Amino acid sequence: MAVLISTRVKDQTREGYDAVLTAVHESIAKAPGFILHCAHPDEGEWKVYEVWESKVAADKWFGENVVPNLPPGIHPKRSYQELHAVITPTELFTWQD
Repeated sequence: MAVLISTRVKDQTREGYDAVLTAVHESIAKAPGFILHCAHPDEGEWKVYEVWESKVAADKWFGENVVPNLPPGIHPKRSYQELHAVITPTELFTWQD
């Protein structure tokens, strides 16, 4: 089942986010189960949203790619929401009655 991962990164800066993104952008695009990534700054923190085909795939990639590249003192808070539907230009991933 597809999952939305909402991440709050307190005290993260644009430069810090950009450094992590630079380090991982190629691997996320090729990661099995990856669907979407977007992010924005918001009053002293950075908010990141991702859609993955599963929590397992997302957590595996995060642990192997993001965690080793986090700036010192940065500890993302992740939450998960199973999605009822995800529609892309080419595919419907999940739909339940």
